[in-house]
Amino acid sequence: MLTNSLKFTARGGSVSVYLQREDEEAAVLRVIDTGVGIPEDVLEHVFEPFAQAPQTLDRARGGLGLGLAMVKGLVELHGGTVSIRSPGLSRGTEVRLSFPLGAAPVREQVESVPLSRGPRRVLVIEDNLDASDTLQIALTLNGHEVKVAHDGAHGLELAAAFEPDIVICDIGLPGMDGYDVARAFRRHQTLRDTFLVALSGYAQPEDLQRAREAGFNRHVAKPTSLDSLEHLLAEAPRHSRSREERTDSQLHAS
Repeated sequence: MLTNSLKFTARGGSVSVYLQREDEEAAVLRVIDTGVGIPEDVLEHVFEPFAQAPQTLDRARGGLGLGLAMVKGLVELHGGTVSIRSPGLSRGTEVRLSFPLGAAPVREQVESVPLSRGPRRVLVIEDNLDASDTLQIALTLNGHEVKVAHDGAHGLELAAAFEPDIVICDIGLPGMDGYDVARAFRRHQTLRDTFLVALSGYAQPEDLQRAREAGFNRHVAKPTSLDSLEHLLAEAPRHSRSREERTDSQLHAS
């Protein structure tokens, strides 16, 4: 919450944090900023995974839209509630968390998405640090081995050593964009069969066609869900034997 407020409040603005009791039953934490605000049509979706306000292709401050979804989940695990309001663009934002002062209610264990084909090696190519870190954490918690690259060139270099089963690649990358990355994978001798997923806020028919022509197996439009990504991970074939298996074979051969 604080990261968002600081990120979207310009120099000279303010970010305020308040903590108080409410009716002797709850502790209420509020984070209020004077930043860019949130459009009314976006407010009702901000706690959904991968929800974002519209941004340019080379966005500098955007993320995957997982942060507030994780806030909501964590708050509810403690028996609390979270809400957000904004008078509109350029008029700031207020996020309000309310926690019961008593014991949190017992919640049923929620089953994780089944991994029908087991854990995968996943390479995320995403230039936004917050977005890539959040996606790495979410997928790692679901049992996958995840590596992150912040530009296309580093992604290709990392993929050659890591040999991922699946690559989740942002389209709006600096320099070498996602389409260039996909074409480079398809030209690579050992990586050309890698399962490539384009993760993008652009999902018009021409965007889907361009992704297919570049070599992507799938195109995932934001907002999407972790369940959807897990289905894609289950769909992806294993790229190759693990490095440990190859090493064992080489030792036996020698």
